[in-house]
Amino acid sequence: MKSIFFSLFVVLSLVYCFAHLSNAAIPCGTVDMKAASCVAFATGKDPKPSPTCCSGLQQLAQSVKTVDDKKAICRCLKAAVKNFAGVQDRFLSQIPAACNIKVGFPVSLSTDCEKLH
Repeated sequence: MKSIFFSLFVVLSLVYCFAHLSNAAIPCGTVDMKAASCVAFATGKDPKPSPTCCSGLQQLAQSVKTVDDKKAICRCLKAAVKNFAGVQDRFLSQIPAACNIKVGFPVSLSTDCEKLH
């Protein structure tokens, strides 16, 4: 009888964990990979965002299911930007319109990710 309860407990625990994993926020590695090709535009080296940049950001935008996803992507992008010298707000703020993406908040180095809704 103990083994049945233990087995049931293990199964329920696994179901609970997998349910939460599937709802987990988007990992920074994914965000970094999708946004990496935008650095040349964000630093002013390219005159417009590349198709790869726009495609990656559109994929990210489509993956947003919750406010927590949006906040996670924002935090990842803000952390990644610190690794690239020369990223400028005037270029960052142009990316959503140039890539035809609606993000619902101003894209800026000073965006407070925790205030997104």
